Amino acid sequence: MNVMEVKMKYIVAAFCFLANVPSARSQADSLERTGWRKYWNSLIHGNVDRTFEKKLDMSFVVAPCYTREGSFGIGGAATALYRLDRRDSTMQPSDFSLSGSASIRGVYTLTAKGNNNFRGNKSRLSYRLQLFHKTLDFWGVSFDACARNPMSEYTKRQVKWEADYIYKLTRDIHVGVAFNLNYTGLSEIADEAYLEGQKKSYFFGGIGISVQYDTRDFMPNPRRGIYIMAREVFYSAFMGSCDEVIFSTTVVFDAFLRLWRGGVLATDVYGQFFCGEAPWGLREELGSGGSRMRSYYAGRYLDRNQMVAQVELRQHLHSRVGCAAWIGGGAVFPSLKELRGRHFLPNYGLGLRIEFKHNVNIRIDYGFGKDTGGFVFQFAEAF
Repeated sequence: MNVMEVKMKYIVAAFCFLANVPSARSQADSLERTGWRKYWNSLIHGNVDRTFEKKLDMSFVVAPCYTREGSFGIGGAATALYRLDRRDSTMQPSDFSLSGSASIRGVYTLTAKGNNNFRGNKSRLSYRLQLFHKTLDFWGVSFDACARNPMSEYTKRQVKWEADYIYKLTRDIHVGVAFNLNYTGLSEIADEAYLEGQKKSYFFGGIGISVQYDTRDFMPNPRRGIYIMAREVFYSAFMGSCDEVIFSTTVVFDAFLRLWRGGVLATDVYGQFFCGEAPWGLREELGSGGSRMRSYYAGRYLDRNQMVAQVELRQHLHSRVGCAAWIGGGAVFPSLKELRGRHFLPNYGLGLRIEFKHNVNIRIDYGFGKDTGGFVFQFAEAF
């Protein structure tokens, strides 16, 4: 074999090797296709429980959104299930969700929340972090003012942190400690007289204790069980910018009963009561959070205390689709002594459910109330 033949042999071998190696562009295209395939599978098969095989079973979505307060915008959310001990099949999986949105009216929100079940199933950390920047309609800081005043406007900034660490005394009875932080301030307000002499911004820090009775089968979407909770939180002057000592009492009673195949009757009773002259930044907003009194504009009615009751029928329809219908009512009011019939407002509505993760629903609700109606789009059930 002469020199020319050897060179041709190596050239042909090199050409054959290069012909079988994908180009950088084809590799990128392959990775892109793989990425889209994984994302699509996370949506299509996201309801399958993979917490025993994956450290973090996560799905996410980005889509246009609409809220009564912010009008149209863009939103995104990610939700995940995980287990700290994947060998323990008797323990509920832990859950985490992160959601955010930006609207054309200048409403920006970011919420992170979850429930972390620790190894051994003896303790749990529940938490919620909320960051808001909202340009909102404003009527006042008490029920009477909200019912009387014409609509105004303000821009509110808020950071809220709520955490509960509970320890199981028995299988169903838990005791816990609570730690709350709340900063609420106004960057703009059309009429400061609506604040009734209160400051434009407040910072609150609170610590508390709780007692819970919990037999729910899965916290984000219970099908059966009872949940009873009583919590007392103490807000002191040295932990915030308020000059008064304030006590906050929260009581919750939830019950879930299977009626027939795919049908669940859910009942929720909620009360939040403040002892002391709670500033406007701590007060209860009817409809805030999209879980109770759905359809009411957050801040349309505001006062120191709140009581709400609702009954919801949840029905699985087919595959990952379900629906819900609820009826209830509630009130915000200055004190129990001053509670009157005019404080109570109705609430009812219908909703669509789509199972996004295993037993974790996306809910699209349309609620009705007194001279109001509107959509709610959120992860997990209302209660």
